[in-house]
Amino acid sequence: MAIDLTGVGLITNLYAALQDKQPGPSCMQAAQIIVDAVRQRKGPVVIATGFPEGAGVPETDGPVGAALIARALFLGLGIETVILVDNDWEEMMVGTCRGAGLAPLPFPEDGQIRSIEFVRPVYVRTVPKDAVGCKAATDALLSETRPSLVLSIERPGANANGLYHGLGGRPLDGMVADLDQFFRNAQEQDIPFIAIGDGGNELGMGVIAEALPTFSPKAKDCGIPGRGGVGAATAADHLIIANVSNWGATGLVAALSCLLENPVVFHEPSLEKRCIELCVTFGGVDGMFMAPEPAVDGIHADEWFGLVTALRGSVMRALGHSTNWKGDSGDWRQIK
Repeated sequence: MAIDLTGVGLITNLYAALQDKQPGPSCMQAAQIIVDAVRQRKGPVVIATGFPEGAGVPETDGPVGAALIARALFLGLGIETVILVDNDWEEMMVGTCRGAGLAPLPFPEDGQIRSIEFVRPVYVRTVPKDAVGCKAATDALLSETRPSLVLSIERPGANANGLYHGLGGRPLDGMVADLDQFFRNAQEQDIPFIAIGDGGNELGMGVIAEALPTFSPKAKDCGIPGRGGVGAATAADHLIIANVSNWGATGLVAALSCLLENPVVFHEPSLEKRCIELCVTFGGVDGMFMAPEPAVDGIHADEWFGLVTALRGSVMRALGHSTNWKGDSGDWRQIK
């Protein structure tokens, strides 16, 4: 997770700051939190995502990871996911979920998620951008849907002044609904909150708010007087930091696959590539090219295919899916 795939130069300091506050393997720790919460509470998981670029168009980083986590949760734990996005991003999110091999179903009017046979479901719940409408929708999500756990991935996080920004200081006023209040309310109800981010301005990154300004100048001052910095104020209960948030999602999926000892949980590389392609087909843009290119943070889908191939291969070998020198299944060198 700490390899600087994009060359932006932040990940080394971000990861060190996280290890100072939250030592250990963040993806595996998150996987254990998810498994425990779902098995104890039995409710669905709510994942919030969506980061606006120019004109409010959503980027590919976040939605792809959210869809693939939802797939892993259903195949590994038999639990449904509700993906929470702004109301103008519904088409993009539905298309992305289809790319991940999921069947998006209408969100129930009563908010109750019920098991459905012979389909691999996911639910996309939209919220309006106005504060009153957004809070009403998210309050109902907590009271009616009763999630086991809430997760944010590459979702803007408000700073200490309640304002949202891009990493470079760009104001996001009017482009994004306030979901910080939803996650804080979930925490008040003792619902675990996991976040995935890659820059410091994402929801949940308040875990490293104190350290962030020491190596990321815009964290404290976005460059516009009176607005404060881009650093997110809300702290998740558990944080995953990666060079690209979708890569953090892949790490979480890999950890779930290992923890559950279930290779099916980890998607094939071709599925990730298709997911990226359908995300841009239905309205997403790459966060570096700022155009509907099949890429995430400037890394083309073909490169992601290779990265996922390598990580998935490691997971499969760890699970014993290899052939040793005698032709038996498993690696004789493994420490049991």
